Amino acid sequence: MKFEKIDTLLKPFNSFIHSESTAGIFLLVCSVTALAISNSPWGDAYHHLWEYEFSIGFAGHVVSNTLHHWISDGLMAMFFFVVGLELKREIMGGELSSPRNAILPLAAAVGGMVVPALIYAFFNYGKPSLSGWGIPMATDIAFALGVLSLLGNRVPLSVKIFLTALAIADDLGAVLVIAIFYTSEISTINLATGVAFMAVLLTANYLGVRSTLFYGIVGIGGLWLAFLMSGVHATVAGVLAALTIPARTKIDEIGFTRRLRLYVTEFERIPPNNVSLLEPEQLHLVEKIKSLTKAAGTPLQQLEHALHPVVLFVVMPVFALANAGISFEGMTIQGVVTSVSMGVFWGLLLGKFVGVVGASWLFIKMGWAQLPGDMTFKTICGLGMLAGIGFTMSLFITNLALQSPVVALEAKTGILTASLLAGIAGFLMLNKTLPKIGQA
Repeated sequence: MKFEKIDTLLKPFNSFIHSESTAGIFLLVCSVTALAISNSPWGDAYHHLWEYEFSIGFAGHVVSNTLHHWISDGLMAMFFFVVGLELKREIMGGELSSPRNAILPLAAAVGGMVVPALIYAFFNYGKPSLSGWGIPMATDIAFALGVLSLLGNRVPLSVKIFLTALAIADDLGAVLVIAIFYTSEISTINLATGVAFMAVLLTANYLGVRSTLFYGIVGIGGLWLAFLMSGVHATVAGVLAALTIPARTKIDEIGFTRRLRLYVTEFERIPPNNVSLLEPEQLHLVEKIKSLTKAAGTPLQQLEHALHPVVLFVVMPVFALANAGISFEGMTIQGVVTSVSMGVFWGLLLGKFVGVVGASWLFIKMGWAQLPGDMTFKTICGLGMLAGIGFTMSLFITNLALQSPVVALEAKTGILTASLLAGIAGFLMLNKTLPKIGQA
């Protein structure tokens, strides 16, 4: 009875930490907190905190970085690892597994990356700041779903699936951009070492190794560290490691149900002892059921389920706290309205909308894709506006693309302003478009 009461109390909490929409709200709280602290009397202490430097290393090899860099290279690698897990799952058995279902969100994602980059390039052509063209390309899925959740059960499942598939494809595009265009000078030896660790992980998958501990040690201690020291951004290692995680079960559904019924029947035949402790035979059967349940799952889904709340409620909020703190002291209109801030602002607010909606319209018009049955083109317009919430990924790419703190601040101003307006506009458009509760 006591355990039932505890489960009842914990159920809302478990639902909360696995909800991407509530994570978006929490991310907003952390962002506002960072803004408030950076413009308070504790602003200097806030900014100095992220410049604290510490090192990791072994056998004479040491890597030193600031706390801000460790968050970007370390914690965000976990974020990209989960993105990689989601991507592999979607390709194997989700919305991206069927070309018929995948073509529309993929087209929308590509349009939503190309047009913002072109708008940014238009504002910054011929300037050193042109390197920031990748900043307005990405969509923050947690924030976007957080806004979508405010509309409650008026949102059809197909709308959530479309937005999620679009954002995952968007994240994949961002990873490719980071790997190809935002990589520093390459260390061939360390890169070759990373490739060797990647081969070890792939071989282990092929041989049927399912230990998440093994993949964690080789993935983090080998692949991630080698990429960190190679010059290729370490977050790319997160995606590559995720793609090596086994996604096969050791037993199929029919075998699982048959053996489970057998174990349950055996368990029922054992006379109860009328105390809270199990009989040795019962305990033995419980362990068999646990092993059977583990065999029926996949390491990929188990890891994704375990790490998802960590990424949503630890990694992304910490990243927001470290990057959203813009100080408004001494800021002027001339300092804010620059080619960088305007390129980012219009790239996210207008470019995302035009890219997502335009590509969707083209593919539907040409007959290459079709809308899900319970979605309208007006809904696509609302989602296109929501896709302009760049935030986490845009801030991340800003740190890679723009070395000048002044120019980076201009980009962050554009990101926060555009993301806020895109969220409000997207909500209003969908609120007007989606049917009211009780309507057909």
